[in-house]
Amino acid sequence: MIREFKQFLLRGSVVDLAVGVVIGAAFNTLINALVADLLTPLLAALVHAPNFSQLSFTIGDNVILYGNVLNALVTFLLVASALFFFVVKPMNLLISRSRKDPAIDPTTRKCPECLSEIPRDARRCAFCTTIVSA
Repeated sequence: MIREFKQFLLRGSVVDLAVGVVIGAAFNTLINALVADLLTPLLAALVHAPNFSQLSFTIGDNVILYGNVLNALVTFLLVASALFFFVVKPMNLLISRSRKDPAIDPTTRKCPECLSEIPRDARRCAFCTTIVSA
């Protein structure tokens, strides 16, 4: 039973998930610090209002505090923008630079069905399982 548990823990997907969670937590800290310490003060300097939480309006006897929703929306947009421009775009650029040009690589070709890169001598696509001619 302990051996099976050890195999389960050391299986690739469990280790990959653990690494993903740790890296995700580190990115969360990084992006939140970037938004809180850099982007939010810049936005506050532009609109002359660092905090919208006091914004409200009254209907009858009810006070509607829409400022908190506005704060959450601005924070979400800043986090999404920071993540996109400081993580996703640079990673996409690095990945595109590291990929080989398929026209130069004579050992691969495109699958006619799903257009994935497959070895030139393959008889079946590994991605869509379509039979391809050699």
